[in-house]
Amino acid sequence: MATIVLQRSFRASLGTAGARFSKLSYSRRWASTKSIFKSYLVAPQELANVLQDQKTASASSRVIPLCAAWFLPNDEHKRTGHKVFEERRVPDARFFDIDDIKDHDSSYPHMLPTAEGFAESMSKLGLKRDDHLVVYDSYEQGIFSAPRVAFTLRVFGHSRVHILNNFKVWVDQGYPTEGGKPTQELWEKSTYPVPSINPDRVACFRDVKSIAQEFSTAGSEKTQIIDARSPGRFSGSAPEPRPTISSGHIPGSFNVPLPDILDPNTKTFLPKNELRELFKSKGLEPTKHIISSCGTGVMAAALDVALEEAEFGAEDNRRVYDGSWTEYAQRVKPEEGLIVKQS
Repeated sequence: MATIVLQRSFRASLGTAGARFSKLSYSRRWASTKSIFKSYLVAPQELANVLQDQKTASASSRVIPLCAAWFLPNDEHKRTGHKVFEERRVPDARFFDIDDIKDHDSSYPHMLPTAEGFAESMSKLGLKRDDHLVVYDSYEQGIFSAPRVAFTLRVFGHSRVHILNNFKVWVDQGYPTEGGKPTQELWEKSTYPVPSINPDRVACFRDVKSIAQEFSTAGSEKTQIIDARSPGRFSGSAPEPRPTISSGHIPGSFNVPLPDILDPNTKTFLPKNELRELFKSKGLEPTKHIISSCGTGVMAAALDVALEEAEFGAEDNRRVYDGSWTEYAQRVKPEEGLIVKQS
């Protein structure tokens, strides 16, 4: 099956008429490449064993930890991903900066980068197409932005990607860490090929607005939108982290706050059965299409992982809204009545 390679901004492509994609063919599933890990989520002990084996044996491909730590712009402790990465990380980890590896031509944060920009960033990190990448979050958050980075890697066809579940448990169980500011000289720059892209896993503003309008007029529920933001931001009673953006939610959407899918103590993903029951309790149906959203498309990817782990709905029926609420709230017009606030 043919694939497409985006030579322009991915955001611009998604923003054009839907017919643009109907004329193109692309893979509808994540590429299936044999992995040395048992599943998409990797336990700390499994990663530790693989990294130890890598030191003592000649491996055909590398396993590289990838820190994806990120904090909201209004973080009360003024933490940043760079700071926590330098304070404590998995040994030999590299830092994937979602504030830098994005579409710089977009006015919305964290939009997917162009294929060329993605390849350039991967090359600077010294990463190769056949590397096994294990993405992880900060100790403080457990699971937060790592799923977004893993999602990005998958969208751009890097199938050998996994998520550590999680760095908090890694530290608490006594696995090794290191600190300090690494230098790029620790690894050689690679030549990562410009990848093809899988746009069918990404929802754009046009898609979401159409669903919101249909729900507002006819109550259609063919596609369910789930939102990982806090209940206050979702209801409109609490402000957004970005003061110029209204809070509230998309008509017909369901609130599934990020903490609901995580263990309150370890901050790991809940077990499969508990995730399934959670989604059912929210009124979701696995037979319908599901779009995951949040503030800027970061936490939305964690919801998508939870759906995958719970086997809740078919993979082809799940998408992540790239721009999420930050884009939606700025692009809908007040007179359209497409922002819901609850009293």
